[in-house]
Amino acid sequence: MTLPPPKQPAEHVERVLCVLAHPDDVDFGSAGTVAGWTEAGTEVTYCIVTDGDAGGFDDTPRDQMGPLRRAEQTAAAAEVGVTDVRFLGYPDGRLELTLDLRRDISRVIRQVRPQRVMTSSPERFWDRIGASHPDHMTVGEATLRAVYPDARNPFAFPELLADEGLEAWTVAEVWLGASPRADHAVDVTDVVHRKFAALKSHVTQVSHHEDLEGFVTAWMRMTAERFGLPAGRLAEAFHVVHTM
Repeated sequence: MTLPPPKQPAEHVERVLCVLAHPDDVDFGSAGTVAGWTEAGTEVTYCIVTDGDAGGFDDTPRDQMGPLRRAEQTAAAAEVGVTDVRFLGYPDGRLELTLDLRRDISRVIRQVRPQRVMTSSPERFWDRIGASHPDHMTVGEATLRAVYPDARNPFAFPELLADEGLEAWTVAEVWLGASPRADHAVDVTDVVHRKFAALKSHVTQVSHHEDLEGFVTAWMRMTAERFGLPAGRLAEAFHVVHTM
């Protein structure tokens, strides 16, 4: 029996929703890919679950860190063509896989009605433990549960329909970042300057890096080589999950 070839991601979609735990998560892992999507005419929305108030490397008062990081993420999003940035306001570093979190992500899915959702992998990446922040894995799992079955099931969280008029919506693709089983690479060489501009917007997080561009470039170059791209190219990688 001959197996069919692996299903490929859609070449173009109208709307994408990126659901990440912290401000800057999308920019380190995916901003080049996002820049390519927006340049091609795709509408991209960010849903950031926390304000990142437990981050930073200086003595900024904790009550100021959350608002600072919201502003930084909004500025970073603009660098890659994203103007719709939503924050859920959950506590940084203390995320748990709750029904409330699933409902709140389902709400945004039904509001945005994306054909594609990007989020973090719920799997621990044993070869690169830094990719597996507990908040990242929690958001990845909560988002996958929101994609299936919650957002597409009209009887899940019925208050979303009854009280808010948000009808069920089926997401066709989920792209998981920082996945140990990545199977799709996006060449971001031609838009990498936009990714760096986005990253540099996160002053509270990256100002201590002496060579941020060099570090991130080396990382993307290794990804490109791993996926067989030509020498000198830069890439971001994802595990693409088809849900239909």
